[in-house]
Amino acid sequence: MTIHNMQAYRASLLHFTDDPLRNPDGTHWHEDGLLIVNDGHVQAAGDYQQLKSTLPDHVVVEHFPGKIITPGFIDTHIHYPQTDIIASPAPGLLPWLEQYTFPAERQFENPLHAQEVANFFLDELLRCGTTTAMVYCTVHPASVDAFFEASAARNLRMVAGKVLMDRNCPEFLRDTAEGGIRDSETLIKKWHKQGRQLYAITPRFAPTSSPAQMQLAGELAHAYPDTFIQTHVAENQDECAWARSLFPEARSYLDIYDRYGLMRERAMFAHCIWLNDEDRARMAATRSAVALCPTSNLFLGSGLFDFQRAEAQSVPLSLATDVGGGTSFSMLQTMNAAYKVARMGGTYLPATRMFYLATLGGARSMQLEGCIGNFVTGAEADFILLDPQATPLLKRRTASCNSLEELLFALALLGDDRSIAATYAAGKRVSEMKALSKASIF
Repeated sequence: MTIHNMQAYRASLLHFTDDPLRNPDGTHWHEDGLLIVNDGHVQAAGDYQQLKSTLPDHVVVEHFPGKIITPGFIDTHIHYPQTDIIASPAPGLLPWLEQYTFPAERQFENPLHAQEVANFFLDELLRCGTTTAMVYCTVHPASVDAFFEASAARNLRMVAGKVLMDRNCPEFLRDTAEGGIRDSETLIKKWHKQGRQLYAITPRFAPTSSPAQMQLAGELAHAYPDTFIQTHVAENQDECAWARSLFPEARSYLDIYDRYGLMRERAMFAHCIWLNDEDRARMAATRSAVALCPTSNLFLGSGLFDFQRAEAQSVPLSLATDVGGGTSFSMLQTMNAAYKVARMGGTYLPATRMFYLATLGGARSMQLEGCIGNFVTGAEADFILLDPQATPLLKRRTASCNSLEELLFALALLGDDRSIAATYAAGKRVSEMKALSKASIF
């Protein structure tokens, strides 16, 4: 065992080894916890009193009283080129795309612009406690290079891809069926599994890809089965009608992707609001996952996700911000919105479930359990320090919490970027809200 790269962190500690909805024993909470990191990976996590004797004598324990160590958040659907159009007014999804999104994405033909936005975007994610995300770039290959270069410089576990879009979009953002796939394959060879970077084949959504491009995307996904797939489906009723008119042979909007071989493990479908039971059964059968985007769905008036039906049919679920349709980079704010969307549909989301969805649930949906999402031995040491006293109101509310559920619920409903005291990637601090109060113990 090497010890020169060992670090140890003492605080309250929370992580999951199973979905608390199905297995309460999957929630692991240590009021006085210890996380031991070695060479960027988790060596041990648990009770401080039990683990402290396993440390070499000269390893310093960084102690953060009053803080909570939890795995870094996982955001399964976000657009880095839309950073600058967050909170832009529009009456719906399609006019929002035309008025704001497409003009903003045009600027990414300039590699310097892409680099500047990628750096800001990643710093904002880290400031909000997100250590892994599934990210949309633009049609421009240089936008992908800029993103992965910025991510690699921070040693982050990120998934991203070039958007495929060869019709029903402005000419200045249009690729071709063959050219888009050729560029994607080049980027796969350049970036997939290089360091901590992973590639996602990224048809924007079925209406902006021709049948030829969809066919080639499916063939590319078959040729590179360990890549990811990301796209949108059933977000908005107008969009659903449009998709069905463009692919009249398909049973449903989701079935378009199924017909082209784009439903499989590591496939992430954003929104999934207007699916039927047959669609959800196909999601479960193929292990395709849902990226829930509640702040975006509320902002654009797209609809309310049906938690009850999705749970009944065992569809893999995860949480996502969907910036810039989403209104916050913060996964805590996303939990806030998810809770309210669930309540409007008659479902109650416990706080432990929300934190699970934002950590291990995301990792499982991405087929990355054991790599990220919790503190099992050997997992990559991506974690955050949560501060339950980050604001005067949070401090007052959490002072009277009588259970873990109450504490996490207060953080989910009242927390935001200010609640993230520090963020670590592969054991290294990559973001810090303010100078941390800590004590060093030998």
